[in-house]
Amino acid sequence: MKKPILALILFFGLSSLSAAANIEMQDHHPDHYVVVKGDTLWGIAGKFLKDPWRWPEIWKLNAQQIKNPHWIYPGDLIVLDTTSGSPVLRLVKGETGGTETVKLSPRVRAEPIEARAIPSIPLAEIGPFLSRPLVIEKDELDKSPYIIGADDDRVIFGSGNAAYVQAIREGGGLRWHIYRPGKALNEPDTEKTLGYEAVYLGDAKVTRFGAPATVEITKAVREINIGDRLVEAKEEAVKAYVPRAPEKNINGRVISAYGGVAEVGKGSTVTLNKGTRDGLEIGHVLALYRHGRSVAPSEHDTSSPDAVKLPDERYGLVFVFRVFDKLSYALVMQSTRPVQLLDDVRTP
Repeated sequence: MKKPILALILFFGLSSLSAAANIEMQDHHPDHYVVVKGDTLWGIAGKFLKDPWRWPEIWKLNAQQIKNPHWIYPGDLIVLDTTSGSPVLRLVKGETGGTETVKLSPRVRAEPIEARAIPSIPLAEIGPFLSRPLVIEKDELDKSPYIIGADDDRVIFGSGNAAYVQAIREGGGLRWHIYRPGKALNEPDTEKTLGYEAVYLGDAKVTRFGAPATVEITKAVREINIGDRLVEAKEEAVKAYVPRAPEKNINGRVISAYGGVAEVGKGSTVTLNKGTRDGLEIGHVLALYRHGRSVAPSEHDTSSPDAVKLPDERYGLVFVFRVFDKLSYALVMQSTRPVQLLDDVRTP
């Protein structure tokens, strides 16, 4: 019989928070919580901690456990017991109906990772960015098959339309994403190009292989035109993201926002000008800062003739969930003001 095991969020040695510098509990944290479908690890952590991403500091995860983290499932019961003076977690709900006491310590879950395990952050927000290569090298799409037309002289395609593709031969994939080359992503200070956006247009499935091949447009989020390129759809395994601060100082910028807008808010995806070469990894949490503007000296203060720069203000957090060599994608998890292009991201 499978034994109930709490995982991942049973990091909450919350009675030992006094030993963890500068980590604060929520004012009205619960003493227990039952995990339900739709929960995220970040959300559960936020019920207990004011800075939910800092739980690995409390749980003392080592590097290997961060790379291969635990999972929790709906129905797992988290109980906070501080009576003994050391963190003790009690499993009150199990298959046998019994009660099990578990000392708080990192442990590996024996069961395989299943689809029903709750994610660290909302996967619905980042799904399109996990399986689609939205950062590309210059001319990377040039060798991809492209739409050449339709039998009814159509030049614009939408969901449900059939289209001819230059060539997809037998043995190729059945499902494809459709792209159009997008803008260059440049380093703000030097204007050096770090990569290019590939604009995601929709999905297609092959109904006949050949040269030309025939596809059906199964999804269109924008108008699809003759000349747009196809890239084979490959499933990306969902990773168990562990939120944590980078081990080194990161000082980067927000250089693009999904949708091409100048301002975004919580739940939006932004592109950062830092990647693996800079030490960024999946799961890193960065603080958002707005540059303090310079103000003219007051006419009443003749001792300060020069403009005064106001302090940079921290206003939110982003969670890095996909990393390329020179760039990365991050989800805005917290924000008290709109995120603007060229705002700073820093190690919190």
